[in-house]
Amino acid sequence: MNPTGRAGAFAALLLATFAWGSLFHVGKLVVASLDPWWFTALRYAGATVLLLAFLAWQGPVRWCLARRHLRALFAYGMLGYGFFSLLVFAGLEHTAPSHGAVIMATMPVTTLMLRALLERSRPPAWAWGVVALAIAGVVLVAGLGTRGAPAGAWRGDLVVLAGTLGWVLYTRGQAALPALTVAEYTAFTAALAAPGLVALAVAATALGWAHEPDAGTLRALGPSLLYVVLIPTVLAALAFNRGVRALGAAQGIVFINFVPVSALVIGAARGAVPGAGEIAGASLVIAALLLQARLARPRAAT
Repeated sequence: MNPTGRAGAFAALLLATFAWGSLFHVGKLVVASLDPWWFTALRYAGATVLLLAFLAWQGPVRWCLARRHLRALFAYGMLGYGFFSLLVFAGLEHTAPSHGAVIMATMPVTTLMLRALLERSRPPAWAWGVVALAIAGVVLVAGLGTRGAPAGAWRGDLVVLAGTLGWVLYTRGQAALPALTVAEYTAFTAALAAPGLVALAVAATALGWAHEPDAGTLRALGPSLLYVVLIPTVLAALAFNRGVRALGAAQGIVFINFVPVSALVIGAARGAVPGAGEIAGASLVIAALLLQARLARPRAAT
């Protein structure tokens, strides 16, 4: 690859990670006025329109594949866009954006463990050390066992951690549906999940778990919701896919390690200077994930 193309791929991946880091800050502000049920429904309803438009712009939409894999696409969409988003932003109501971002960065390690469980393959010996390092980092960021820890933040952190399992399973779904391109998988799962997410929001409202937003709330949150749909949902996904396609998955996935860094930087720029524990914890998580990427890389034949 020429230097210009490589630089463009790096720029795209960094754009994606900073966009995802900003999502935790903007999202926390939004869920203060809009509960996670309706936030998730509105976010992916808007993203679906844009993703399908992008898919149509690329060429004829292969709806036959969506019909053929209807159940699987719906299930993966609800896991990735529903279970993941609902739990992450429900947890974010009770914890700091930087905490959520660092916990998100443990997903490559979670993927390793889940693969070992589902495929009944024993992880290499070094994997356990990487997992221990990542967990230690999350514990430091969450402030567990420290006197200065935010009251109740650990509960929100655990909810976010549980939510990441949905995205890990959603990501694994791509390998189960190899006939679909990345853009098709992203758009079709969103299109099929969106009605289900709206139905969940309506049901949660009827049960008293959620509150339907009024017109005034939607007008006030309009710019923030538009940003969430355009930048950390649609643009970030497309930028990340572009970078991965140019550099390969092994190098591209490493950039997700910079999501907590971007969240801490954005938080510091907004006046929320991270504490020593948060910085140390983020450093441990990033070190664990970089170590995993290094050790998991296939060795070149000699």
